[in-house]
Amino acid sequence: MDLSDIRKLIRLMEKAELTELEIDDSNQGLRVHLKRSAGEAGVAPVVHVVSPSGAGPAVPAGVGVAVGSVAAPEGGEAVLAPGTEYYKSPMVGTFYRAASPDSESYVEVGARVKDDSIICIIEAMKVMNEIRAEMKGEVLEILLENGEPVEFGQPLFLIKKG
Repeated sequence: MDLSDIRKLIRLMEKAELTELEIDDSNQGLRVHLKRSAGEAGVAPVVHVVSPSGAGPAVPAGVGVAVGSVAAPEGGEAVLAPGTEYYKSPMVGTFYRAASPDSESYVEVGARVKDDSIICIIEAMKVMNEIRAEMKGEVLEILLENGEPVEFGQPLFLIKKG
């Protein structure tokens, strides 16, 4: 299980308004326990991953901190580092990182973007819409996988402006 799988589980928890989720895959010897606990700053998921015995950690150490950064506090936006901003979807559709399955992605983590840089495609009603960055900066995180459905206003990228 990788970090993107954990992010998907957290999004599922948020959509279903769950406070706790546990997945136990005894065939793989993997157990994931996600729990949202209210604190002064809002809601942050606590992630516990138990890997197969002797196989080492299934997820890198410190993943709880990285996952916590994408969760939004109750009733508002996530608290972001100064100078960073979510790039949110301008429409409902299907998210694609490249023009075609054979093409390279428009952007990768660490890529520098300009106002007019194409960063992804969102397919809506069989029309492929090129989405431009509309800001200058560096892509810190890509929040969706290729082919995932996307809602209006859903964060797609985390960008450090500048």
